[in-house]
Amino acid sequence: EVQLVESGGGLVQPGGSLRLSCAASGFTFSAFEMSWFRQAPGKGLEWVSGITTRGERAMYADSVQGRFSISRDNAKNTLYLQLNSLKPEDTAMYYCAKYPRGYSSFSAHTRRRYDARGQGTQVTVSS
Repeated sequence: EVQLVESGGGLVQPGGSLRLSCAASGFTFSAFEMSWFRQAPGKGLEWVSGITTRGERAMYADSVQGRFSISRDNAKNTLYLQLNSLKPEDTAMYYCAKYPRGYSSFSAHTRRRYDARGQGTQVTVSS
């Protein structure tokens, strides 16, 4: 059974940082591209960032470019998202997602076609 478990969220002041983790199990983590999504209260699901299987390429939404950094440790079956220079508008539930083989977040056509998603971790940016 595929399982994705996010952690690392919390309350942080504007300008602060957090590191989110996503522990994966039930599949060969290193064989699949991964992404982070977020959903703010009252808003739709927003793609944040994606990464290739070996971590050699990453892509970001314009809203987080230069502030967030995605990475993965295939030996630990874990996906990460480093959040820096946080803003109140970054407040959201953050989810990690797995893609089917051959699908990628690097294409707008397949970005939302993940086949598994975690329960999420809450990030709140407030003074």
